[in-house]
Amino acid sequence: MNQIKALNEVKVSLNFGRRNNHQDDHQDNSDEIITVGRLARRDQTIYFEYDSAFIAMGLEISPLQLALEPGLRRFDPHLFEGLPGVFNDSLPDGWGRLLFDRWARSQGFEPSQLSPLHRLSFVGHHGMGALVYEPDNNDVEVTETIYLDELAAQAQQVLDGESSDVLEQLIALNGSSAGARPKALIGVNQNLDHMIHRNTHHLPDDYTGWLVKFPNTQDGIDAGAVEYVYALMAKEAGIEMPAVHLFPTQRGPGFFASQCFDRERHQRYHMHTACGLLHSDFRTPALDYEDLLALTGMLTRDVRQVERMYQLAVFNVLAHNRDDHSKNFSFLMDRAGNWRLAPAYDLTFSFGPSGEQSTMVMGEGRNPSMSQLLKLGQQAQITSTRMHEIIEQTQYSLSKWSTLAQAHGVSKQTIARVQEKLDY
Repeated sequence: MNQIKALNEVKVSLNFGRRNNHQDDHQDNSDEIITVGRLARRDQTIYFEYDSAFIAMGLEISPLQLALEPGLRRFDPHLFEGLPGVFNDSLPDGWGRLLFDRWARSQGFEPSQLSPLHRLSFVGHHGMGALVYEPDNNDVEVTETIYLDELAAQAQQVLDGESSDVLEQLIALNGSSAGARPKALIGVNQNLDHMIHRNTHHLPDDYTGWLVKFPNTQDGIDAGAVEYVYALMAKEAGIEMPAVHLFPTQRGPGFFASQCFDRERHQRYHMHTACGLLHSDFRTPALDYEDLLALTGMLTRDVRQVERMYQLAVFNVLAHNRDDHSKNFSFLMDRAGNWRLAPAYDLTFSFGPSGEQSTMVMGEGRNPSMSQLLKLGQQAQITSTRMHEIIEQTQYSLSKWSTLAQAHGVSKQTIARVQEKLDY
């Protein structure tokens, strides 16, 4: 990884991967990279300008806050450090930011010396989604075998403030993933029994990208098992989920992992959170599911996608997942500019700010009721029959909590604590 130096301009591109999804000696297997525009920093202010050729393509990467228009743009310096939301989505927060700040100090720099452009350059070509940044100062490019228990121990050393010699590898493995819990982006083979470093432009054909989470200092030892069971219940409730797995560990029931949905073999999708789309800062929750349903309809033009968002609202409320902030909802755009709701992620038993739902339901955050869920569905023009089907299917899936939790190693204390909230 290069030393930190002055950086006043970053080129932004979209890398949709290969048009051909299969390797063939007679076809072009190079990535399709399209220049989007440039970010520049002058006198502590960040500016963005679209490339004229990209405007002509008509691809709206952020239609609400960064419309396809010529000329320089600048944004609120107090939100996302002056970045447009779509590029702020590329930056890690929580664990990833902690890693990078620790690394900067180990190199003799204060984190305050790092501008958002520095951070984007260290994401480079290795972030989630299709956006890539140049110069790419993330030069860790290896394919060695990964051992999850070792990574978990290294992550704990960083949380304890002890280790600096593993920072670069952990930064590379984090990519641009968000959230407070330590995590790693890795390549996993088809049998789910061998893992390699994922920070390569192309994984071998028999490997796919996975995101593995490790406990933080506030988590119980069974946190991974809880999230795994929640993923199983969400699938049972009819919610689109990525493939999930509970990888064995020497300590506890296992590490929760989900297959990355921003990649499909050698193709990549542009990924945009509700936080970035709406410029709704997840740290100061003010979002309502009514807003998310409207956003889904506007972006996708598909009533089936709106229904999927409603299913997610019902599950989060009934399953007591109150950490449902604006970064925990994402949308995917393909190379043709078509949008869809991304598979659900970060579904687990949790408490939001002051114990409230981070995303309100028809204005109610503390105790959203069935009545408010029904009003929400009516607002989205979902039929009464379909709303009740969704609610009943969700309730049935949650009734399996205790059985599934016992089967996957969740402690008796955790099972009882969660069940108490599910029984309301």
